[in-house]
Amino acid sequence: FEGWSPRERDVVYHVLVPLNPPPGHAFHLELNGAGQVAARTFCIRVELVCMCKRQQLGEKLLCFLHHSEEELQQKQKPSLLETLCTGSYLDVEKTSHWFYQLVRSSWLHLPQSYSWHLVFQPCSRSCQFQLSKGRRSLMVEMLFGVRQGDSDIFVVSQPPEAQKGDSSIFVSSQPAEADFISSTAWPETYAVAEAKFFRHIARQVPCESLHLKCLQVFTCILRGTGFSSSTWKTVVMHVLTTVPLSRWRRREFVRRLWDIMAHLRRCLQLKRLEHFVLGNERLPAEISLPPAMRTLEPLNLFEHLARDPAAHAGAMRAYSNL
Repeated sequence: FEGWSPRERDVVYHVLVPLNPPPGHAFHLELNGAGQVAARTFCIRVELVCMCKRQQLGEKLLCFLHHSEEELQQKQKPSLLETLCTGSYLDVEKTSHWFYQLVRSSWLHLPQSYSWHLVFQPCSRSCQFQLSKGRRSLMVEMLFGVRQGDSDIFVVSQPPEAQKGDSSIFVSSQPAEADFISSTAWPETYAVAEAKFFRHIARQVPCESLHLKCLQVFTCILRGTGFSSSTWKTVVMHVLTTVPLSRWRRREFVRRLWDIMAHLRRCLQLKRLEHFVLGNERLPAEISLPPAMRTLEPLNLFEHLARDPAAHAGAMRAYSNL
């Protein structure tokens, strides 16, 4: 769902698996405290709902609320509250383990299992595995998410880059998470909305992959310079809305690289880099946001640079080194 990768080799394919409540259940998202707007986490409260009048495939389902425990144990699978929850809240680690067992048992029934080798990687908040066949190999990480209403904003099992402590000490506006994150905490992500923006752009630019090549250049050769891949992605998306799309041709590749560098320089000088999704009036209409997000003020991802002169000086030195 990201739509781009910072590396052309050793790529990890991220797949988002949307979760919907099974019959007899409902999901309710509850915000964990106030927190920063761009670093929010939610809990997913699971509620049992009446099934007395509902039918599924012509078969009447037992109701978790109005049938006896004896009937339920004999004829129905346990509720999520008994299997994948801690208390009343959906548990990330239990969900990941359940999905891991599901993939592991299903893999044996696929014809590919005879020619491909599947190895699972240890991870408590996602399902990661490696597929190999001779010299060919690929890594897959399956994340789990719950959509906020009908929007393109999800809460997901794995914290985004800037919340895992992987982002730059210079330009991350979000503090690194503690080593421990509650198993019932689901961080908010804007990656699906960003991927829809990239697809929107690809339908209009003369060379549909040029903007992704620009992004790959910066995230590959500038790794370790103090600027995170999430920062470059945000800058590139802003440049895509300011430079006419007709100018994204192969022969103008170097000019677009300089446009991206110039935009970052201005942001550093002004100590302001606006979040691309939150409060962005230029967002294409096809990207759906929760109603409350449309009225937010633009969020400054460089706000900490304005508050911390030492951090700003370090960011400017890092830019000069580029």
